[in-house]
Amino acid sequence: MSFSGNWNYPADLPVVGKRRELIHAIRNHQVVVVVSDTGSGKTTQLPKMVAEALDSREKNKKTKRRLIGCTQPRRIAAVSVAKRVAEELSVPLGDYVGYQVRFDDQTSRQMRIKFMTDGILLAETQGDRNLERDDALILDEAHERSLNIDFLLGYLKCLLENRPDMKLVISSATLDAGAFAEFFGGDKTPVIEAEGRMFPVAEFFLPGNDDEEIAEHIGRGVDYLNDIDPTGDVLIFLPGEREIRETTELLEGRNYRNTEVLPLFARLGMNEQQRIFQPGNKRRLVLATNVAETSLTIPRIACVIDSGLARVSRWSPARGVQRLQIEPVSQASARQRKGRCGRVRDGICLRLYEEGDLLDRSEFTDPEIRRSSLAGVILRMKALGLPEISDFPFIDPPNPKAVSEGYRALREVGALDHEKRLTEIGRELAKLPVDPRMGRMLIEAKHERCEAEVTIIVAGLETSDPRERPTEKKREADAAHAQWNDPD
Repeated sequence: MSFSGNWNYPADLPVVGKRRELIHAIRNHQVVVVVSDTGSGKTTQLPKMVAEALDSREKNKKTKRRLIGCTQPRRIAAVSVAKRVAEELSVPLGDYVGYQVRFDDQTSRQMRIKFMTDGILLAETQGDRNLERDDALILDEAHERSLNIDFLLGYLKCLLENRPDMKLVISSATLDAGAFAEFFGGDKTPVIEAEGRMFPVAEFFLPGNDDEEIAEHIGRGVDYLNDIDPTGDVLIFLPGEREIRETTELLEGRNYRNTEVLPLFARLGMNEQQRIFQPGNKRRLVLATNVAETSLTIPRIACVIDSGLARVSRWSPARGVQRLQIEPVSQASARQRKGRCGRVRDGICLRLYEEGDLLDRSEFTDPEIRRSSLAGVILRMKALGLPEISDFPFIDPPNPKAVSEGYRALREVGALDHEKRLTEIGRELAKLPVDPRMGRMLIEAKHERCEAEVTIIVAGLETSDPRERPTEKKREADAAHAQWNDPD
């Protein structure tokens, strides 16, 4: 491995002040929980601390070095953090430090620290049940409580009993971390807190008007900020791609002096996403979904505009489909958004809603398992070879009534037999990234030779907005949509 052994910890990051305590905890405990605010440096520094703790242990025992896996909820975070850590360690990307995400793999045989999405790690459990290639795992942003994170927490709880040599570090940005420690054995699991590095952030509230579109409200917010701080880069949180597109159009039309408008969302191409990390001479207005709420540190952000909204995936029993709907964010998410500024200098957070509205919101976002169709969850668990959902150790067990409904729906579409075993149709359905009922329509359409027609119907039912289109195909999509344009 081409690593000199110089860990190069930036002294100004608060988590580095806890280095000795963290390394001691990692060496002496199987599971460690780290709670830290935005800006502490935990995402980039924890993998190095785990490697340092284990490298000295393995040198003494002369054991074989294996991987230290670090999961991120999103591709853009896995890629940008891997690049940053490789840079700090002065190693080529893909050598000592690498990453693997969907459609992109920068790994090698000599790699020690591997960044990946939690979905990649979950997929790896199918071919390597005991994760024999891994020495340690770091689950970053565990507070997001996505289905993947909850699956991994349950899976690892079972696995650690068979792998006493494996280390697990759970990193969370919110103070509900006690639940993670309790889940992995309470007193045996230390919780280490590291404060975030923050300059003072002034908070302002600018509620909307009843007849105001979200793009216009954002425009009013930018004008409000221009009166206070006309030079600082601004990170603007919007619920989804459609709102980002509409707001980008409005802001670009205003021709602010020496200013560029940059969108940021998960479906954006990798090259477009990487522009965010290379600030030029112009002031930037970065329009992002909650992809920028955690993990990602966008350089030079001085101000945040928080719409207070996010698109949340939620099961609709009445329609029988999983819907992406716009909802107010929780207090924990609102704190995270505020924490994206105030890292380089004094910051400003402008909230586009009432202060009382913030105080009335739920403290934490509900875990995804509480708002998902359990038919899809059960099908995925079957495909991954996980235990029955009723036997699986979830931090928040799902409602038994919802579990029964999930099994009933899977039997109805022929995905499970009466012994709850996966059928051939079930195996096909598990490969399709849509709700099982929609997937069953597609499979049947193939037999009935009407795939083209049914694919359009399924696409319409699955999408949150039929006007959404890939950014790189914007011109072609506009031309296809033009036939439906009407002046009235």
